[in-house]
Amino acid sequence: MKSVTFVALVLCLSAGAALVRAEDPYHFFEWHVTYGTISPLGVPQQVIMINGQYPGPRINCTSNNNIVVNVFNKLDEPFLLTWNGIQQRKNSWQDGTAGTMCPIAPGTNYTYKFQVKDQIGSYFYYPTVGLQRAAGGIGPINIHSRDLIPVPFDRPTEEIDVLAGDWYNKGHKALKRILDSGVSIGRPDGIQINGKNVKVGDVAAQPINTVEAGKTYRYRVCNVGLRTSINFRVQGHPLKLVEIEGSHTVQNVYDSLDVHVGQCLSVLVTANQEPKDYYMVVSSRFTKTPMQSVAIIRYANGKAGSASPALPLPPPEGTAGIAWSNNQFRSFRWNLTASAARPNPQGSYHYGKINITRTIKLANSKAQVDGKLRFAVNGVSHVEPVDGTPLKLLEYFDVKGKFAYNLMKDEPSAAPQITLAPNVVNTTWRNFVEIIFENTEKTIQTWHLDGYSFFPVAIEQGKWSPAKRNNYNLVDAVSRHTIHVYPNSWAAVMTTLDNAGMWNLRSMMTERSYLGQQLYLSSLSPEFSLRDEYNLPETQLLCGEVKNLPRINKYSGF
Repeated sequence: MKSVTFVALVLCLSAGAALVRAEDPYHFFEWHVTYGTISPLGVPQQVIMINGQYPGPRINCTSNNNIVVNVFNKLDEPFLLTWNGIQQRKNSWQDGTAGTMCPIAPGTNYTYKFQVKDQIGSYFYYPTVGLQRAAGGIGPINIHSRDLIPVPFDRPTEEIDVLAGDWYNKGHKALKRILDSGVSIGRPDGIQINGKNVKVGDVAAQPINTVEAGKTYRYRVCNVGLRTSINFRVQGHPLKLVEIEGSHTVQNVYDSLDVHVGQCLSVLVTANQEPKDYYMVVSSRFTKTPMQSVAIIRYANGKAGSASPALPLPPPEGTAGIAWSNNQFRSFRWNLTASAARPNPQGSYHYGKINITRTIKLANSKAQVDGKLRFAVNGVSHVEPVDGTPLKLLEYFDVKGKFAYNLMKDEPSAAPQITLAPNVVNTTWRNFVEIIFENTEKTIQTWHLDGYSFFPVAIEQGKWSPAKRNNYNLVDAVSRHTIHVYPNSWAAVMTTLDNAGMWNLRSMMTERSYLGQQLYLSSLSPEFSLRDEYNLPETQLLCGEVKNLPRINKYSGF
């Protein structure tokens, strides 16, 4: 009897160990990056396609899944992808920015490997080399809750990706030459939705999707443009907001929603109107020349081509429009009762009770430096090291003399002289940080932080002061990774710097980030433990100063 019990115990322990060792599921992708020709605004032009598609393939996965993407670069220039909003826990090696990774050379391939740890929601990927983002190479990332985790709405009949934003008829190489020459790329030429600009009354346009009466559909909307805020609405159908950048929201209903550059959200739309065609409308916000595109939502068994030309009105513009948009922002609330993967740290919805250990106040500026346009943060305009070695590799291999930490101060000076240099801020592991974005310019700014989610606790006009903390939402701000700042206004966010690595904080306006409006946060675990950060992957590309150095394992133990 004892031997049977012992054998059973061993079997149980072995099974338990096997379960502990079991990995989360893997998704494998093979992507071929090529040039192609499409006409987003009716003008044929060269774009970047992935597997012959624009937009690129969808990554459809579940929280905690492992993603493996083998990228073959068939362009005539280097290529990199960033995974906008994916936190890459302990793994800034895969972040896909110039400061963290060597680019994929033409005619070669590289395999990204990362885990969508403790995340759900709507995201997108895009290229980061030069102005390639202006040419495409963009696609959606949809992360679902695990089946055991209840979602605060019924499963929709279908999910539709809406990748919309401004577009330039000039190619990305021409746009890069313009910026390199020292001037702005100017205003975009129009708005595209999933690579198309459809006009009202275009009877040849194909629908973005076909709906069945009485059923509900989820539209995942991302602003993938270069500089323009957009407004999203659907003719005759209210929008129920259910998710913003990986967080379930209180399910308010809207006639239209502003989506600023780099931001994503999900809405539910119920097909409860007369069966016919309806227009989805995406229009520019706060631009001197209005831009617009539509897409068709078609009812099954409805009358094709019957959409009314009377479009739902856009929100107001100018000062009244900013007030309207900001009131909408204030209405966004995190659904604290929803069961879902939550951004780290776990339980961080109590963020309002955590003491702030550091305040970083960032002010964007622009100026002519040596006769060329540059953008800066607190007087530092970011440039990569001369030899192109990623900053993360220089830090990991302890290469001295290539960059200095903390050239940028935590407070902007009154009239800073712009310095061109790598902009790396050294942070303290697990500090709870308050970041203030001040915008003294006449255009809306949008900022994105890789590696973390943060809590946007306030956006207000005027200047920030410590007294403004009394106005913070310290209860249910929506955890997200992108924040906009209105003209002559400020925004405040809070986050815990608990994800070891080097992470990019950048303007999502591509012109601005390319010309220096970005920086890197270096957050190193003092214990140099694999518990906190992965070692240099064996397959990681090496270049520049570290190309011929022997690979090392800097972190150990748990």
